[in-house]
Amino acid sequence: MSEILTDHTTLDTSELLPAMAADKPDKFKILVATDLTDESIAFIEECEGCHVLRLPPTNLTAIRDGLMIAHALIARDDVPVDAALLEHAKYLRVIARVGAGLNHLDVDAATERGIIVMHTPGTNAIAAAEHTLTLMLALSRKLVAVHDSLKDGWWLLDRKRQAGVQLHGKTLGIIGFGKVGRGVAKRCLAFGMTVLAYDPYISEEQLDDERVLLVGFDELLQRSDYISLHVAATRETERIIDADVIQQMKPGTRLINTAYGGAVDEDALAQAVKDGHLAGVAVDVFSEEPPYNSPLIGLDNVIHTPHIGDNTVEAAQDLSIQIVRQVIDALHGKDYRNVVNMPFLPGVDFGRVQPYLILAERIGMLQHALAHNPIRRVAVEYRGEEVAGLVKPLTVALLKGLLTPILGAKVNYINAPLIAHERGLQVTQTKGLKTGSYTNLVSCEVRREDGSELVMAGTLFDQSEPRIVQIDEYRMDFVPEGHLLIAGSYDKPGVIGRVGTFLAENDINVASWRTGRATPGGHTLTVITLDHFLPDDALETLRQQDFIRHAIQVEIQ
Repeated sequence: MSEILTDHTTLDTSELLPAMAADKPDKFKILVATDLTDESIAFIEECEGCHVLRLPPTNLTAIRDGLMIAHALIARDDVPVDAALLEHAKYLRVIARVGAGLNHLDVDAATERGIIVMHTPGTNAIAAAEHTLTLMLALSRKLVAVHDSLKDGWWLLDRKRQAGVQLHGKTLGIIGFGKVGRGVAKRCLAFGMTVLAYDPYISEEQLDDERVLLVGFDELLQRSDYISLHVAATRETERIIDADVIQQMKPGTRLINTAYGGAVDEDALAQAVKDGHLAGVAVDVFSEEPPYNSPLIGLDNVIHTPHIGDNTVEAAQDLSIQIVRQVIDALHGKDYRNVVNMPFLPGVDFGRVQPYLILAERIGMLQHALAHNPIRRVAVEYRGEEVAGLVKPLTVALLKGLLTPILGAKVNYINAPLIAHERGLQVTQTKGLKTGSYTNLVSCEVRREDGSELVMAGTLFDQSEPRIVQIDEYRMDFVPEGHLLIAGSYDKPGVIGRVGTFLAENDINVASWRTGRATPGGHTLTVITLDHFLPDDALETLRQQDFIRHAIQVEIQ
């Protein structure tokens, strides 16, 4: 069952929350501070190992208290999440935003704490596109004004003044050509409009309809009768529409914003409507929500709606079920869809990538274990089709492996690059490491503080089982898992037998044994998987043997 706390300013959670934490110590506690469908709440409740705590988004004090025990937070942008709030979130692993926006969410602060930040881009694309068309049509036909006229008892107050304009034959300029922008284009083409699009991250080859013309920003401003914003909230798009930009628009242009409030200068928009330079403005989003101080509210020739672009029954259901599935999968480590601060590209099959991530992480662990001095530089090389597009996630996994023996659970896929940077660890991508020929190979060379270097390489067997195939000049073949004894020795007769006898005398069973040598009669490197570790005194005795150069034990889980 989920716990539902009511919206009350005097809500006291000081006793309730600790009781909940003690009552369900083995469950992931998911704090839901927004409206989700009953089906999605039931999905969480029926998921083994999960428990729901529901709070109203208006009660920020209760949310702060709830975060003291929560492993995940599901909310919209009406719940601000900053560094101060995260100070209370000791166990928080996931922040999930319902919708595409990340307004009022300090992603950097979450990243520093190793917290996953995810959203649901594109899920509400149809609803948002249809609402954009609703606003365009209402603006064009002066729908609100004529509705109010009739409500006030006037049938045809002034037919000329009530005359609207048609979309057919007009030019629409779309700024931001993602899923919503494409949805708007498709619908407006059906109205017989000419559609221009501006998006610096889209090429001609990526357009799925040749009737859409990709143009520069200035050309779009100068040619469009209607301009519709569909940009993401970034530093680049902050106030992309300001007073100077508005002056470049044709007189009589109509502007629609269903993207995010910060994309426009509301004062400049309001002034342009008053001056008559803009024939109308329609907005669903505001720089401050609720928009108590917006100059656009109540202005003639402005249509405003209360951020309802994605508020349809169908979109609500899709968004709700998608976000809870994403959260549950992330908490259980099954998948990381739509995460904005993890190094995974959209559409990547996490199940296919995961074995390579495990391989890279274990290479990092072994590099740390074999380092006699602090590691100062890491050079990575990835060869083969399967790993060609995984440079960033594999490097992050490798860094996590390097840092976990030092920092434990404090380091993860989210904050590993940041921690590595803070510790002065230089990371580069290289080519030409002296490693063997395999179809797909993950290789890493580290340079230690004393100037020494070590190369390690691994691959997958059957596309699933990580194997280390090389350590420096030694060709190997072992699974980096379990209790490992890694020993350097001299290549001479009897060494393997003497080591085996020594292990037997200490009642240690051998699961697997791999020995590689650089040259006959030279040095060898042996990796033995043990059922149990040698006791410390026995390990030290082994190190003292005249045929042993060095020996360490490493546990990899």
